[in-house]
Amino acid sequence: MTNMTCVIGRLVSDLEINETENGKKVATITLAVSRSFKNENGEYETDFIPCVLWEPIAERTKEYCCKGDLIAVKGRLQSDDNGIHIIAEKVSFLSSKKPE
Repeated sequence: MTNMTCVIGRLVSDLEINETENGKKVATITLAVSRSFKNENGEYETDFIPCVLWEPIAERTKEYCCKGDLIAVKGRLQSDDNGIHIIAEKVSFLSSKKPE
């Protein structure tokens, strides 16, 4: 069996990296993913997908991306007491507004 998913969306906010008790760096992000069809009111709806990024993916994403940037996250679905989220295995930067 395989547990793999890929989503493309926009960062809802800038990344904040935190440290766990054992010193590992982690960031939780939310991607806004627009649906490809309109609802009964003729509007596109958006899903908000939580993703967890561990080091070094979290550090690279914070360095190159900011709120509103378009990114792709490939990873696995995981459920726990906080609900279902994606554990990122790869992040691709599709657009970047961050100044160099």
